[in-house]
Order: sequence, then structure tokens, then C-alpha cells
Amino acid sequence: MKAYERFLEYVKINTQADPKSGSVPSTEGQTVLAKMLVEELKSLGVENAYLDDSGVVYGKIKGNANKACKTVGFIAHLDTSPDMSGENVRSRIVKNYDGGRIELSDHAHMDPSTFPNLENKVGHDLIVTDGTTLLGADNKAGIAIIMSFVERIMKGDILHGDISIAFTPDEEIGRGADNFDVEAFGADIAYTVDGGDISVFEYENFNAASANVVVNGSSIHPGYAKGKMKNAILLAMEFQSLLPAFMNPAYTEKYEGFYHITDINGMCEKAEMEYIIRNHDDKLFNEQKEFFMKAAEFMNAKYGENTFEVSVKDSYYNMRKMIEKDMTVVDIALEAMREIGITPQIEPIRGGTDGARLTYMGLPCPNIGTGGYNFHGKYEYLSINEMDKSVELITRITGKLISN
Repeated sequence: MKAYERFLEYVKINTQADPKSGSVPSTEGQTVLAKMLVEELKSLGVENAYLDDSGVVYGKIKGNANKACKTVGFIAHLDTSPDMSGENVRSRIVKNYDGGRIELSDHAHMDPSTFPNLENKVGHDLIVTDGTTLLGADNKAGIAIIMSFVERIMKGDILHGDISIAFTPDEEIGRGADNFDVEAFGADIAYTVDGGDISVFEYENFNAASANVVVNGSSIHPGYAKGKMKNAILLAMEFQSLLPAFMNPAYTEKYEGFYHITDINGMCEKAEMEYIIRNHDDKLFNEQKEFFMKAAEFMNAKYGENTFEVSVKDSYYNMRKMIEKDMTVVDIALEAMREIGITPQIEPIRGGTDGARLTYMGLPCPNIGTGGYNFHGKYEYLSINEMDKSVELITRITGKLISN
């Protein structure tokens, strides 16, 4: 079965993560897909595949080469983003894309003037949404690629060492590696198959923190509020205005960090804001967090102690610092890319993957592309051609470990 055929089946299952859920995984759909994948792995001959209590799928393939080599792992995540609905995804294939406008619905379309990456997809077969949901290429494309790779490997005509497979829940809400058992996974090096453009290889990512801001106001009848009212909503807006206007995701790219307000709720008496803070550079990351706290201190000095209650928590760190200690995991992938006709582009991830945290847990784990674009929204699309190339790539990586 082709990778795209698997993908079209997987997207029928809504695995949208829920950041407000306390369950593990955060949504039932992820467990439904996980159980399906365990059965599929077993049907392909991976008899030891299983789903653990925390919602992680594991499987191991014994090497068939009479040579000791590193065990390689491949990882993708089960969930889709909470940013847009993943319910009732109605995908369709645009065959032999001609470079023109793609109609998604009466109210949504894509063309190269808005999405320049389409210019490089002329002649590709693309999978698109119907303009009402996200597609789920992030990261069901990665799952489909890994499963098609497993099918190819299990035929037995490719020499390989031991291979580990895993599918994690709740990556999109920062919990993907919370319960990952590195020892049980049993790999020496690994790759998340969770990127976009197949030519892009990623081994550095943001340092990341989340921040919670509670604003304690004072609600008084507006007819008698002079000198007494503290409107928490207005104070929250003032706090936001203290943050650098151009350190906003809408104005940043490449290595530029940002502050991003992701949620705000409140009334006159009390308001609450959620932020994420990002920077690739350790020093600048710490300076951003300090500035954020100083903004709260300024507001408390102006409006009274404990008007602002702020907590900042680190989420994950830039894996580059750890991977550069031994670049084997990078070198093998770049060589494999060149050997199958891909000119590698090394770029920083403007986000994070399970691999960032796993790298700090002792498992070097950079990121490989899937051919997916415009993640987390209705304009998400997937190149079938690049999916097939990704299957070829991870197969070549596996073979190279025998020869190294």
C-alpha cells in the first residue's frame, strides 16, 4: 500500500489534541488510531508491536544483516493541532498540479501568489482539504511514511540493522515525550518524521517556555467607579502593549524569537492570558523571560502588589547543543539525502518536536520532512511525490547504518 493511501485512511480519525484535558492521551481519537496502528504493524509482521498505558505505540524490527550497527528509530505523532478542527476531514487529490488556483470551498482557495511554495509543486499530486478543517499531514503523513517504510522493510529484500518504531500522543500540546520510554524504545539514534519540505533537514529548534498571567482587577459599578475600579481586561491589554511589538510571530522568521499570546479570557474583576516564548539562542531566550517578568513587576508597581501573578515554565530546549557533540545522526541523513537526489537544506525549526525533548533524554533525534505544508489550518496540503521520497529517504538511512 502506498503512503498516501494509508494517509487518506488515517485522516478519517479525529485525533485533535485537547490542551485542557487531563487524560492521557488527551483525546479518545488518538487511542483509536493507536490501536489501529498496532494491529497494522502486527499484520505487517511486527509481532511485538504494542500500545502502552500512556498512549505510545512501540514496535521493533530485528536486523537481518550479519553485522553490528547502531539501532535506528523513527517517530511520528498521533495527534493533530488544537488550532483548527480535525473532525470529519474531507480530503481530495489534485492530480498533476498545473500551478494554478486550487479551489477548496466557496470561501477558500490557494494559489502561488499567496502560498509561494506551490510554485515548486507543479506536476506533483497534492492532497488538500475542503476548506473547513485542517488536513492532518502534521503528523499523519509521518505515520503513513513510517508504516509504508515498515511494509517495505518487512519484505526482507533490504539489509538492515535493528529498527525501532514509535508513535506518540499529544505532541501538539507539548506532552509527546512526557511518558516516552527511551530504554524500551531501544534506539541509539532516531529521527522524527514530522517536517515539511522533503529537502529540509532540521536539527535545531526553539528554546521554549510557556507563561501564565493572571490579572486581579477590582469590579465596581461603572456609575460609581471613579478612583476605585481596576478593569482587569484593560490592564491585560496594557501588559501586552509593553512587549516589543515586532517580537510577534507575524513579524519574525528564521532565528528571530517571539512572544505569542495564545489565549485571553476575562472580565473586569479578573483576566487571564496564556503566552508562549521562543528563541533559538540561549542568552536571548533567558533575556526574553526576564523582560516578561520585569513587565509584570512594572505593572505591579503601578497598580499595586499582586495585581499581576505571573508564572513562566520552560517547555523544551534547542537540541542543536546536544547533537553537535556527535554529528553522526546528522551526517548519515545528509549523505542519504544526497544519494537519492535531494540537495539538503539545513534550517532551524520554528517550533519544536518530540525529538527536541528526546535528545535531552539521551536519544539524538533530528527531524525529516514529510512533504506537508501550511500546517495547522485549512490551507494545509501534502505532496504525494514528496511522501514517496521520504519513504525512500528513511529506507536509505537505514541501509547506510550497515555500511558505516
